[in-house]
Amino acid sequence: MNTRGPTAFFGCCLLWTPAFAEQTAWEFDFSGAGNAAGHPLYDTTLGFGFEPDAPSKFSVRLPEGNYRVTMQFNSSRKRAHARVFAEQRRLMRPDFIVRDSPRQEFIVNIRAASLAPLPANAPGGTKVALKPREIGSPTWDDKLTVEIVGDAALRTLKVAPVDLPTLYLAGDSTVTDQGTAPSASWGQMLPPWFAPDIAIANHAESGETLKSFVTELRLDKLLSTLEAGDWVMIQFGHNDQKVQWPQTYAEAATTYRAWLRTYIAEVRRRGATPILVTSPERRNFDEAGRIVPTLGDYPDAVRAVAREERVALIDLTPASVRFYETLGPDEAPRAFADEGRDKTHHNEFGAASLAGLVVEGLRAADHSLTAGLETHLTPDPGVRMTAGVRVVVLREGK
Repeated sequence: MNTRGPTAFFGCCLLWTPAFAEQTAWEFDFSGAGNAAGHPLYDTTLGFGFEPDAPSKFSVRLPEGNYRVTMQFNSSRKRAHARVFAEQRRLMRPDFIVRDSPRQEFIVNIRAASLAPLPANAPGGTKVALKPREIGSPTWDDKLTVEIVGDAALRTLKVAPVDLPTLYLAGDSTVTDQGTAPSASWGQMLPPWFAPDIAIANHAESGETLKSFVTELRLDKLLSTLEAGDWVMIQFGHNDQKVQWPQTYAEAATTYRAWLRTYIAEVRRRGATPILVTSPERRNFDEAGRIVPTLGDYPDAVRAVAREERVALIDLTPASVRFYETLGPDEAPRAFADEGRDKTHHNEFGAASLAGLVVEGLRAADHSLTAGLETHLTPDPGVRMTAGVRVVVLREGK
């Protein structure tokens, strides 16, 4: 079922009002006489407005799918800066000077937790088993939400449905869209690296394993919109290795590899392309300033399956080690969450740096196995070189 094109879009909109059904795009004017002037709060009847508890967030009620968002900013302030996020702090545009780039365009993927009704007597479910913290979050609501961080003033906003190839992400907390700044993961920092001719659908969630991603119907949700010509990056391991989690533990030499092969087969069965990613290492230094491995045999298992199944590999484990060691024991904490006290999860700087390493891994991968994903990379994502690695330019948060 194609849920990304105009047909599915209009079918849903007919359930709202005839006026919505007739539109091919939604345009909002924030100037004095515009339809969104005066900073209107979100109204369920109108289906748009600023979020009451977050005045920098503007939402539009829309069905799941891919959308092209075009923003035009007022350029009267000479040095006005802005960053743009979508949904749950998914970075769309890194820091930019509005005077130089008053028009910004990007692709946003939105989704709901529902699945198609099941045939009579069929096992399964009709909804993703969300964790309590996910219920009502921007990731799973019925709206497209954009957030402007900075001192720029938005003049107009246009949202239009598009049918584009999609890169899906399946993984754990090191990939997901983290909800609270300055925590972040590489998946939510990836969009600026890609041109607006492809969507990124980040289905990763904290605490997930290859097993739980299936039992919670997250894989079913991903597969329900996956189409021929799409891609799926798969990164698990941090939680799969936890023996103390008996229902989701997967031994590296046996069941972990078998589950990876299942994912690969399901993706390929739909004409899409799987790409395996090894997990970023944790930040544990020895006395010599070298990272102590904590992921056991799991990175080797991913490499073996990629080799045996002829799947493209992005080897993030050694790349992350090089990143941490380049920074060194004293500076590496500044790439991690909780002011460096967390040794697994990253802040915006660390996550943006890892996203750059993922892109470098994609460029270095066997392109006979990537189905042209690298051709969708943008030549100018807004990056600079710091500490020997690429990072997205980020200003301090609000």
